[in-house]
Amino acid sequence: MAAILAAGFAQAEPNHGIAMYGEPALPPDFASLPYADADAPHGGKIVLGEVGSFDSLNPHILKGTAPWQLRFLAYESLMGRSYDEPFSLYGVLAESIEVGPNREWAEFVIRPEAKFSDGSPVTVEDVMWSYEVLGTKGHGRYRGLWGQIEKMEQTGERSVRFTFNEDNRELALIVGMRPILKKAQWEGLDFENSSLDIVPITSAPYVIGDYEAGRFVELKRNPDYWGKDVPFMKGQANLDTIRMEFFADDTAHFEAFKGGVVNSLRETNVEKWRTQYDFPAVQDGRVVKSEIPHARPYGIYGFVMNTRKPEFSDWRVREAMLHAFNFEYINDVQTGGSQPRISSYYGNSVLGMDHGPAAGRVKELLEPFRDSLLPGALEGYILPEGDGTARNRSNIAKAMDLMADAGWTVQGGVMKNAAGTPFVFDILIRQGQNDNAAIADIFVTALERLGITASVQMVDSAQYQDRTNNFDFDMTYIERSLSLSPGNEQVLYWGSEQADQPGSRNWMGMKSPAADAMIQTLLSATSREDFVAATKALDRVLTTGRYVIPIMYRYDLSRIAHAKELKYPDQLPMYGDWLGFQPDVWYWEE
Repeated sequence: MAAILAAGFAQAEPNHGIAMYGEPALPPDFASLPYADADAPHGGKIVLGEVGSFDSLNPHILKGTAPWQLRFLAYESLMGRSYDEPFSLYGVLAESIEVGPNREWAEFVIRPEAKFSDGSPVTVEDVMWSYEVLGTKGHGRYRGLWGQIEKMEQTGERSVRFTFNEDNRELALIVGMRPILKKAQWEGLDFENSSLDIVPITSAPYVIGDYEAGRFVELKRNPDYWGKDVPFMKGQANLDTIRMEFFADDTAHFEAFKGGVVNSLRETNVEKWRTQYDFPAVQDGRVVKSEIPHARPYGIYGFVMNTRKPEFSDWRVREAMLHAFNFEYINDVQTGGSQPRISSYYGNSVLGMDHGPAAGRVKELLEPFRDSLLPGALEGYILPEGDGTARNRSNIAKAMDLMADAGWTVQGGVMKNAAGTPFVFDILIRQGQNDNAAIADIFVTALERLGITASVQMVDSAQYQDRTNNFDFDMTYIERSLSLSPGNEQVLYWGSEQADQPGSRNWMGMKSPAADAMIQTLLSATSREDFVAATKALDRVLTTGRYVIPIMYRYDLSRIAHAKELKYPDQLPMYGDWLGFQPDVWYWEE
């Protein structure tokens, strides 16, 4: 990672690929991605399990719930990401990319052989329509980029240029990663309100073969896929069938795996991995347990507090919640103490904060915001640690003091403010997330010792998505994976402008001038020092914001149990855990 960043921030020349910093690692004549087996056999079937349901096949809009994998498996973009580099793209639908001297524009040339699954060619018209409809009618994740495009124009029979309205070197990469849709399929139809009625026609190697609302979706490899000889795709899309089965909860999902209905499962609970994967299929070798390492930041996983709610607008209340959350005891009960806690958003990487006082360039970047920063951002901060007992007396006492400082005191056994309003809130959990619900139940018991009434509210997938899209929750479970090359997605996750935008990823509702400034600094950085320092500083702002109660690490391993016939290449990418989410380079071998 350090070596790649040290290569510098030189402008990417017009060629077969582009890197965020320096040049892409693979040459123009590369045969395949280094972690893909170009000679992998074709055939076989992977069956994945999902907890929840779905009522849409359009993953690009706000309305409805679509299988999340469709965004990645059923659509293609102009360029594709290599998971062996922090952030590099290589041509898929586009055969080349050209950028301006300061990346103020990016121009793509579409491959002449690129075709949709119905045999029609992918045209510049399809590309331009896709960007416009996603930017104006698509999910909020697409609209930010559309607002940063000053001009989109056809520059040749197969070429399209995007000119940007701001100085942001990452836009040249992001603009190459939008899904391309077939314009003619949507003529006369309401894109924003599509559901299960329209099976997408796409250029991807997989097409939707069969589905049943709320139960399963099955993707079939297109035997006439146009891109099988594109270097980026060599060794990918090897499986004939990718099926996603949906279950009511984690228990049903696991039992389906044990019974052979599902043949690949990613396990995140180490204790469960250690003690419950001894069923007959594992014992006789039909199921293999694989541990795949990675070198990316852990990200943040835990209970997020909605600061739009008056109960959680005060950082002292959020710090009290961190003290009351008895991590050491919960970890012992849930995992036998085997899963260490997430300590910051970018932990496990060169981008993670140092927990002592800010120094050097990090301090320089944060100093102008000293008055608005919360305690610990400059001085240093470590998450509260409990004593490991069920009662957690010391931390409960500290939590009580923090609540008092924030204007909440126990009156007649109930935590109330000066107006006599009790401190009451719900913890929203998506149906099927039994492990998270169990952790929340232990937390609720701890809060009772503070005179706080909290309750766990489980809702189905559709309600959960609607409520989180509209920030209709007090506290809920959040997952945010982070990369070695943070960029514009940071605006979506933590930016002030996103705090009141329905459908945004800024669930905590944070509006931090310091965070906004750090994001802009890392986006416009022209030196490795500034890029790393800005990310470390952002990590400090996020962590000391006390927005999320971190639960446990995602580790430096992906733990995947799978049918012995399902295999992956020996050479692993830098983002090794990516193999645990998508079956792109997996193959079937008897």
